Amino acid sequence: MVDTGVAGIKLFRATQSVPCAPAVYEPCVIAIASGAKEAVLDGARYIYDQSRYMCCPISMPVMAGTPSASEGNPLFGVFIALNPRIMSTLAIEMENAGAAIPSSDRRTISSEQGIRLARWDNAFSDSLLRILKLGGNDVDRIVLEEARLRELYYAILKGEAGQFARTAFGAGNAIARSIAHVSANLGEGISIDEMAGRAGLSRAVFHRKFKQATTMSPIQFVKSMRLNKAAMQIAEGMTVSEAAMDVGYLSPSQFSREFKRLYGQSPRQWGDALQS
Repeated sequence: MVDTGVAGIKLFRATQSVPCAPAVYEPCVIAIASGAKEAVLDGARYIYDQSRYMCCPISMPVMAGTPSASEGNPLFGVFIALNPRIMSTLAIEMENAGAAIPSSDRRTISSEQGIRLARWDNAFSDSLLRILKLGGNDVDRIVLEEARLRELYYAILKGEAGQFARTAFGAGNAIARSIAHVSANLGEGISIDEMAGRAGLSRAVFHRKFKQATTMSPIQFVKSMRLNKAAMQIAEGMTVSEAAMDVGYLSPSQFSREFKRLYGQSPRQWGDALQS
């Protein structure tokens, strides 16, 4: 990852194949300029390249990799973090300006889960190029950064994944708010009743709506988020015990059992394999 100087915008490259491994996608768009990238969510594979970008408007535990990257076929891409404040403001402004999502479409969108691929269009390409150009001039970046971010986010919200993203960031999306709270507090005790209460829903309704949005039950989601984050931290050099504690596991043996059940290796074996 290489910082561009613009908040939330990074460039990345890969010159070797990387098998899909545990990851946590925070709200983001990933655009590929050359090569292809892959994400797997609950068994569904999403492969995206220079013809389609990936939109993930809520935090999701996934498997991600670059299976086709090589020296002769390098991967180049742009990571775009989605600022919830700006995205929510734009979604509400679009709604107030008369661009409301019809209730029939809203029901269809609510059944889509976690990730959506969208075709590059001219508005997205132009606004992405304009914001990347800011990295070369500090004055331009300071003066224009937020305006260019709004332009890029607006292009996303108007694009093929736009209604999907607007549903996540629009007013009243209780599931998205609940997921944002979970993502920010993985090290704390998280109960399903607390999540449902934060969303303002009964436990039964919350469970049903949550599974519609993420493919997982709330308990499965929290566990996957914790284990994926711990796997990433171990890959970055954190000890197994530190990673377990950081994501809220009080029992190292429970952490090891659940880690091995999900990934087929103990946390120590996982770490050792990455270092070999």
